[in-house]
Amino acid sequence: METSEVTRAIAAATSIAASLDLPANDAIVLHNSNKLALRLTPYDVFARVAPVGQEVAQFEVELAQRLAEVGSPVAALDPRVEPLVYTRDGFAVTLWTYYEPVTPHVSPVDYAKALEQLHAGMRKVDVASPHFSDRIAEAEEIVANPSLSPELPDADRVFLGSRLRSLRQAIDDRGAEEQLLHGEPHPGNVLSTTYGPLFIDFETCCRGPVEFDLAHVPVAVCEQYPGVDQGLLDECRQLVLAMVAAWRWDAGDQFPNGRQWGEDFLRVLRAGPPWPTLDTMATRLNGQ
Repeated sequence: METSEVTRAIAAATSIAASLDLPANDAIVLHNSNKLALRLTPYDVFARVAPVGQEVAQFEVELAQRLAEVGSPVAALDPRVEPLVYTRDGFAVTLWTYYEPVTPHVSPVDYAKALEQLHAGMRKVDVASPHFSDRIAEAEEIVANPSLSPELPDADRVFLGSRLRSLRQAIDDRGAEEQLLHGEPHPGNVLSTTYGPLFIDFETCCRGPVEFDLAHVPVAVCEQYPGVDQGLLDECRQLVLAMVAAWRWDAGDQFPNGRQWGEDFLRVLRAGPPWPTLDTMATRLNGQ
């Protein structure tokens, strides 16, 4: 979000919290891109804020409740308030439990085990959700429409559009078993807590092969996950790189340093395999 929008979003979240007897003395921005994640103190509320119409917060709230009921490792909604989507000043706000991190990172073994448990729980939950190919189609539309991606060079537009189409077809041709997925279970969406690893951010849930989820996590985690189709995983990793590249060229994208990410992801796609994981790309781009 832009700075002016962040100020309004924080005001909306703190106003809602105060109306629910959880007044906030401070709002700490934990993450800011197209959505805003806040820690409201002193009551330690984790608030997620997005412009109304640019979120699927109701779906996320309902799914988190369903997954918790079947024992999945998911972050809980704040038990002190009704599990609702609250709206104010054009923003949709959901309130969650804040978990103090116990370690900087989740170990690959624990990460893989938690993801396997999440997938098992998702097989028990019957909810209407988009197919992962719908997300590919959204990326293809950004690439194909110059009004949506005006700064994307023509040669890159042709290359990226072709790559997205061919990968969609290649994965579809495999006919792999599909199920409900998290959609983006990357390290930024898994918390290290005293209860073990817990997943957050279910707005991107979709149906597809588990390898699509695994394409978002570090290599060491994939190595601990049982029964992985390595060929399909490689195609999904490449697909995720192509999709992220497309999103970073979206004129409305607010991801920090998004244009640099878009350029670097295109370079990696042109360079060919082995395909790096998202955490590897993030390390490169952050200069670590």
